Amino acid sequence: MDSPDLPEKTDINSLLKKQGYSLAGSHSAVKTCLWLRRSLREEGQCYKSQFYGITSHRCMQMTPTLICNQRCLHCWRPIEVDSPVPEKWDSPMEIVGSCIKSQQKLVSGFGGSASRELWEEANEPAHVAISLSGEPTMYPHLPELIEEFRKQGLSTFVVSNGTNPDMMEKISPSQLYMSLDAPDTETYDKVCNPKNPDLWERINQSLEILRKKDCRTAIRITLVKGVNMFNPEGYASLIKKADPDFVEVKAYMHLGFSRRRLERDAMPTHEEVEKFASQVADFLGYYLVDSSPISRVVLLSREAEYTKSLPL
Repeated sequence: MDSPDLPEKTDINSLLKKQGYSLAGSHSAVKTCLWLRRSLREEGQCYKSQFYGITSHRCMQMTPTLICNQRCLHCWRPIEVDSPVPEKWDSPMEIVGSCIKSQQKLVSGFGGSASRELWEEANEPAHVAISLSGEPTMYPHLPELIEEFRKQGLSTFVVSNGTNPDMMEKISPSQLYMSLDAPDTETYDKVCNPKNPDLWERINQSLEILRKKDCRTAIRITLVKGVNMFNPEGYASLIKKADPDFVEVKAYMHLGFSRRRLERDAMPTHEEVEKFASQVADFLGYYLVDSSPISRVVLLSREAEYTKSLPL
């Protein structure tokens, strides 16, 4: 199986730099995605633009911590290499400043392949996806970080694995995602390789917390063929606890370091994702409102009509 090179002895920072990450401060990181580059070249927008009105070339993808308490089979990140807990955490203000500078440095390389107008827009990010690597709720000042981004005029997505319910209760981003990659505890242990035995219990607590949030909420299911792509009723039963505004059902993509763990045929087709999503929607009583074949993702909504624009 073709996969990224992973030397026996390597530190996480060197590995991330090799993978195109820009380290920000002492423990944060920024990375431009494929869709930012395509948007700059006027070659299309990502599914978050299609679903929620995000402008891809003005989206900053970052994480305030590289630490994670799961080692998911389908993760494209280098989970085989541990990231140390910082001796001292950077402040939210330091992180925001460092990340914007890192984003601008990364974007500077696209000046020759984009119009001046788009390039200038990309240098002023309007949205931040706090989801790049690691588990963001493990950063102890995440509520203040979200507020600092908001002060700078950026809308915020936070994508969490739901294993830190105390922090889930505290945060209120523009949209709060929670990953749900198993319909039961046995499958969860197989797919997500939790580092602590009580994480499935914490995930269920976070589902209950999600129901009470005032911000937009979403559950994301990543389907791995032959691994967790079964029991749509089980997924629906768990999702009902959260009553989210949206459910994203997405195919595992055979990218990055996941190629060391899974074969290419673990990646379901868009048609297979649509079929499974329709089954989940039926059990939930949700509407299938949109899909993006190129990203193999389907959007379910609690409402048949919804507003795409994302508030701060």
